[in-house]
Amino acid sequence: MTIYDNEARLSTGETKSIADYRGKVLLIVNVASKCGFTPQYQALQSLYARYNPRGLEILAFPCDQFAHQEPGSDAEIRSFCETNYGVTFPLFAKIDVNGARTDPLFAFLKSQKGGLLGSAIKWNFTKFLVNRQGDVVGRFAPTTTPESLSGQIETELAR
Repeated sequence: MTIYDNEARLSTGETKSIADYRGKVLLIVNVASKCGFTPQYQALQSLYARYNPRGLEILAFPCDQFAHQEPGSDAEIRSFCETNYGVTFPLFAKIDVNGARTDPLFAFLKSQKGGLLGSAIKWNFTKFLVNRQGDVVGRFAPTTTPESLSGQIETELAR
């Protein structure tokens, strides 16, 4: 199995194959609107504006598994992100990243790069960096700022 064998539902309801992103560098993030890390949306949007023309895609997956910090509907989440942070990168439908209903994409990501204390996602804004070949090359804690990933993104874009 590869990352490209997965698909996910966009916040608009459309199903999107991850294979559509083949050849791109991906930054995949579980997000939430009512989290202390929510301002990272602004930095993610800055990365997207800077690097998307060179092949970066940011895929954001809202998740309500951590202290009920993503209570809204998919439409409400999309509106919040667009209105407050000018988000233009793809927002997907709300998913689970842990437990029995873990989204298959996140099950794959976690199987490729475990965390410091095991594979479970510990909180919102955990980030996975995927190279152009579909390999998960990095997993980053919520406290890792999007800006601090610029060097690694540049490296992957240059390959």
